[in-house]
Amino acid sequence: MQVTMTVNGESVTREVEPRLLLVHFVRDELGLTGTHWGCDTSNCGTCVLWMDGEPVKSCTVLAVMADGRDIRTVEALEGAAGLDPVQEGFMREHGLQCGFCTPGMMMTARWLLDHNPDPSEQEIREAISGQICRCTGYENIVRAVRWAAQRQQEVAS
Repeated sequence: MQVTMTVNGESVTREVEPRLLLVHFVRDELGLTGTHWGCDTSNCGTCVLWMDGEPVKSCTVLAVMADGRDIRTVEALEGAAGLDPVQEGFMREHGLQCGFCTPGMMMTARWLLDHNPDPSEQEIREAISGQICRCTGYENIVRAVRWAAQRQQEVAS
């Protein structure tokens, strides 16, 4: 089947098998390997990217389901001005150890901050509750998101 979608602002068209998962499409067909593939069961959340502005676990979305949709991967976080505050927060607050869950966590965090620029610790924990980090215990991830929220407020002032 032929699919056409916008990925990180660029239109892409490819022939795909109907059973191809979106995570494999962005990684294997487009070479965007920032989106990680962990479980194929929707449990770990390493594969989170945005489809039409909403976080989705791309291991449970077929590429054909993304036909005509707008897809945003972790590669799109960094802009012309440099790192996104979420990326900077993860770096400054040690929000990663092995880094495997980090792309999905950052995409979820960016979505959260776009919808709630000053989330509480509980709201951050709730937002990332569908994602598993096996290394950090989440403390540094929560601190990283809070840092990003504060940084955005400073820049906006």
